[in-house]
Amino acid sequence: MTKVVVVSGSVRMEESEGAVILAPFIEGMRAAGATVELVYVKRLRIAPCMGDFQCWDEKPGVCRIKDDMQALYPRLKAADILVIATPVYIPLPGEMQNFMNRLCPLIDPYLIRRGPRTRARPNKDVLIKRIALVSTCGWWEMGNFGTVVRIVREISKDIGIEFAGAVLRPHASLMGRGARKEEDVLKAARRAGEELVRKGTMSKRVLDAVSQPLMSEQEFRRRSHERHARIRAAL
Repeated sequence: MTKVVVVSGSVRMEESEGAVILAPFIEGMRAAGATVELVYVKRLRIAPCMGDFQCWDEKPGVCRIKDDMQALYPRLKAADILVIATPVYIPLPGEMQNFMNRLCPLIDPYLIRRGPRTRARPNKDVLIKRIALVSTCGWWEMGNFGTVVRIVREISKDIGIEFAGAVLRPHASLMGRGARKEEDVLKAARRAGEELVRKGTMSKRVLDAVSQPLMSEQEFRRRSHERHARIRAAL
């Protein structure tokens, strides 16, 4: 049975806009036969990486920081798929940045060359075969995801684990408000989860359906301007 660990960096956790997309995605993975554990980093005590590389140079694979990552490391190592779920901040929520930096002990310090770049590989006890991204943002355009997608894609390449694709939902604030195409988006998110487990990747058609516009950019900006005008007037 496929084991999946979903690590969410959402600050508002179950009440977040990202949870609206993440829930059907997880349902799809479970429908495909996977066991899924959802972890919110907001609920964990994860200190920043100390940056001394003791986990590479002195005790490879062992992080000396005694916090909640110590309990999370074995579950990450045993997973077949790691899903990074995060909203777009500038560029990431602080807790998610700490978590991603603390993945260093999962990496074998044996450096190799792949194409134009120096890369590494997972430690032998790390079973993760794929890393996927689920992300939401408040702005209308898909280009807002560029930095977050690059970060997760690069981490995957650096570790030597396949990047399985990104489920992206722009102007996520419209979800949960009865938007005309909302049901299609939720069905596509569920299908993406199914495909990830059954095929190891997610089709462009399904990912495009998750990301489809819920209204025109002009209408979105008009509503945004009106909302902020009301806020300013109330100050």
